[in-house]
Amino acid sequence: MVEKSAVYSLSLSARATLDMHSLNNEGGEGNQIQTRMVDVVAGDGELYNVNAISGDMFKHIQAEHLYNIARNSNDGQGLPLCAACHVFDANRISADVEFMEQIAEKSDAEAIDLMVQTCALDDIEGNLLTGEGRSTPRKSVVEFGWVLGVPRVTTTNSYFHVKYARDRGIETEEDEEARQANLEQRIFHRPASSGVYAVVSHYEIARIGYNDIAQHYAIDHDARAARHRALLESVLYTFVQPKGAMRAAQMPHIVGFEGVLTYTTKVLPAPTVSPLNAGYPGEIEGVAEALNALYPGAVVTLPFDSLAGFASIVRDLIEGTTPYSLAV
Repeated sequence: MVEKSAVYSLSLSARATLDMHSLNNEGGEGNQIQTRMVDVVAGDGELYNVNAISGDMFKHIQAEHLYNIARNSNDGQGLPLCAACHVFDANRISADVEFMEQIAEKSDAEAIDLMVQTCALDDIEGNLLTGEGRSTPRKSVVEFGWVLGVPRVTTTNSYFHVKYARDRGIETEEDEEARQANLEQRIFHRPASSGVYAVVSHYEIARIGYNDIAQHYAIDHDARAARHRALLESVLYTFVQPKGAMRAAQMPHIVGFEGVLTYTTKVLPAPTVSPLNAGYPGEIEGVAEALNALYPGAVVTLPFDSLAGFASIVRDLIEGTTPYSLAV
């Protein structure tokens, strides 16, 4: 049996080409839906206003995929979920009344142990346990940056839409004017964005199952390995099917996905450089070479030029890696 590589840290830097999407909007004003725009400084040092999708949105997409994997894993065993996560409650284990009663008299370290053992979703995605005199954090293993439009190759336009309001059964002549108004066309404007987007994300693989307060693992290595596999699958599905706002009529066209996935086999952060810098693949390779000069073989870089290439890399990681174990 080939020994699997132990992954301490995993990072993704990529450019995703998405057309005609509306994954993240700020709300509406009158009959105009507003998309999210942010100011960024690109690799050329200039300031630009670009369309963006929040990291919160992508973390929610990834968490939902992880939830589905946890409930329906291919081996039929599933992963443990608390009562609230079984129904994908946004508050997760904090909304599990029985669990919160269990930890009422426990220390913070004991509460985190029980959380990690009870729920894979809370372990990986993080949470804040609050209650009578308690504010106990569980830091997320998963980190997403804003998904930012690359200047000059990303644009947002507003598109005209119309619908007819149905007759609500107005019967009297006095209400004829109101009836006519009710049948008028209802006009609204909906945005859609197209372009190349810079993606950065990081995954603290070694912290899966780890209690940061007590400085030990609350679950065994086999359980950690199962969660590691599920996490990697959820990251792949996040970019295969990026969910979000208005997908019913504006499902994103995924045109391309290219970048570099890095991971480390020692206690080093996996390097990432924003794809807002056009030279990001070379920058990442340079950082990896410098770190490998200090710790030979510690940093692995895996470039890809398509979504299929990314899927192949993640499949190999699922089959050939295991979570790194911190000294306890």
